Amino acid sequence: MSRVARCIDPDSPAALRDPCPCGQLLQAEASWSRPKRRRRWILGPRRTGEPPLINGWIPFIGKALTFKKDAFNFLIAQQRKFGDVFTVHIAGRYITFIMDPFQYVYVIRNSKQLDFFEFANKMASKSFSYPSLLDFPNLKERIQRNYKYLQGEALGIISDHMMKNLQHIFEWKYSQATDWKTEKMYKFCSFLMFEASFITLYGRDPAADGYNVISEIRDKFTKFDANFPYLVANIPIQLLGATKKVRKELIHHFLPWNMAKWMGGSEVIQDRKDILEKYELLQDSDKAAHHFAFLWASVGNTIPATFWATYYVLRHPEALAAVRDEIDHLLQSTGQKKGSGYNIHLTREQLDNLVYLESALNESLRMCSSSMNIRISQEDYILKLEGNREVSLRKGDWIALYPQILHMDPEVYEDPKEYKFDRFIENGKKKNTFYKGGRKLKYFLMPFGSGISMCPGRFFAMNEIKLFLIVLLAHFDIELVEKKPIGLDNSRFGLGILFPDSDIVFRYKIRSLEE
Repeated sequence: MSRVARCIDPDSPAALRDPCPCGQLLQAEASWSRPKRRRRWILGPRRTGEPPLINGWIPFIGKALTFKKDAFNFLIAQQRKFGDVFTVHIAGRYITFIMDPFQYVYVIRNSKQLDFFEFANKMASKSFSYPSLLDFPNLKERIQRNYKYLQGEALGIISDHMMKNLQHIFEWKYSQATDWKTEKMYKFCSFLMFEASFITLYGRDPAADGYNVISEIRDKFTKFDANFPYLVANIPIQLLGATKKVRKELIHHFLPWNMAKWMGGSEVIQDRKDILEKYELLQDSDKAAHHFAFLWASVGNTIPATFWATYYVLRHPEALAAVRDEIDHLLQSTGQKKGSGYNIHLTREQLDNLVYLESALNESLRMCSSSMNIRISQEDYILKLEGNREVSLRKGDWIALYPQILHMDPEVYEDPKEYKFDRFIENGKKKNTFYKGGRKLKYFLMPFGSGISMCPGRFFAMNEIKLFLIVLLAHFDIELVEKKPIGLDNSRFGLGILFPDSDIVFRYKIRSLEE
């Protein structure tokens, strides 16, 4: 089997007709590394030790269309044919998939030869319109150190602020709901999580109607986010309707003189402002674009994750009863009252000890996450795997882990398509031991990536969703109105948490104090 020598003109009618057949970040990045000349060559016979190549018959496109249609089942089918390591030609890019979860560690630990930053830096700078971090000395390292404000002791501080803001917004918007009120669930979750997250991170302008300003930003954010998959897939922004205009308007909100009006922001944002101010060559619009990118990273996946956690708990009465009982018991044991008008305060330790809540959340993440863990080979490299197996990689090749395969593996998770709220509990404690083929897995749940690419804000994201559910279930009776099943919208696969394929109506009212 050989890589076909073929010249592809990216400006040809075929390329323009479907410039990104995958429409996704993880399938069509090929042109980022395109030489300055207009033609890009795909060359060379297969080398000794290279995995089997699934090439496809369409020049340049390869297997992109098949992959986009159903990545999960496509990869399962190739695994059955070729084993646990194989390479797929997708839109000009050669991606080697490592399917065996016991081999993940050999990819994750080789961060020097198999780099993530190159991929992430190019994607983010192009999507959010700021210069590469590599153009500014030590900026990458300073930005990475900034995430300490979302971990450790600082996590407790920002989580506490999030809880206060969530309760304030619930009280402001919903405290009069003494009779049943109906809303669409995704819209409800999006409004609350965006408002509370924004105020927690950035603060708000006390001289203006801060909530209206934030709602305006949220509306624009939603429009931008709808086309985000195409942006990161390298579709020219000029072809995406009003997306360029919307992005510019969003960046404008984060210009220094606008952010200076916002009061009550977080340490993580203040530190980022201080870092960016040290670089005089960064334009004000570049600094603003960095803040906008951080906003997307903060809520882009957290909002749909909140929806799924809420939806699954409400759809399964046994889950709702167990999670609510656990929350009520904690509030009772700490002398706190539930219901409108009563504020809840939880320590980080108390939040961590809500095992049914965390298990229910982890189960929803298992079922709705569809990220790809990408690394780029920095050199011609021999990747050594378990069992004395060696895989030959070329410089510039991609290596991918696709955890959704693991998450839906019946050897690891019994009845993987079923939601089981207590799947991550064993003998009343958190369950951290899962097996495949009788062997203990090091990696069994990977919604936040892995190794050097693991989301640095994952602890805060988990806390945000937990706090949302605590406030919702402590203060309100809540139930689904529609009984229709909600499926996954696979159009954003590879980007993290999948969106629902439709919204669903639910209803809520203030809980009786006698409950």
